Amino acid sequence: MQSDEVVWQIINHGHCSYKVKKDQALTFCRNVYNVTGLCNRSSCPLANSNYSTILEQNGTLFLCLKSVERAHTPATMWQLKRLNENYDEAFRQVSKALEYWPKFIVHKNKQRLTKITQYLIRARNLANNTKGKFVSIPKMKKKKEERSEGKAQIAARIDSSIEQELLVFV
Repeated sequence: MQSDEVVWQIINHGHCSYKVKKDQALTFCRNVYNVTGLCNRSSCPLANSNYSTILEQNGTLFLCLKSVERAHTPATMWQLKRLNENYDEAFRQVSKALEYWPKFIVHKNKQRLTKITQYLIRARNLANNTKGKFVSIPKMKKKKEERSEGKAQIAARIDSSIEQELLVFV
């Protein structure tokens, strides 16, 4: 059985491969399951036996639940619950699933749900409203094409003048 406090003491005072220190005051966590992105006791997925977060995979939202009962099987430690695509329905699903969880976890999960939903809406809008791509043409290539067009026009004028002269003699 794991003790959350012992795990946190080791992570906090020892080594954690997910920990990133920006300044003395700021310590970030790169763990995928971290709900806030900050490295602290309440938001560390490694040091909490009961934990939940929201993940997005290919535009689909999942509520990930970690419980003490699954701690002995790391492969199936996280239970994934697919959330509805409708934001209000997904919000209700999160509220119902985390009804008896600590308020901090519930609040941060709802914030994360809102943030990821807004991100998905923006991504969809960008995908739908794409305009044609601008392609740059190098100056030298453009000048070369203009010169060859000019030469082709001169050659066409010469051909037409020769043709007219031949028609006059016939």
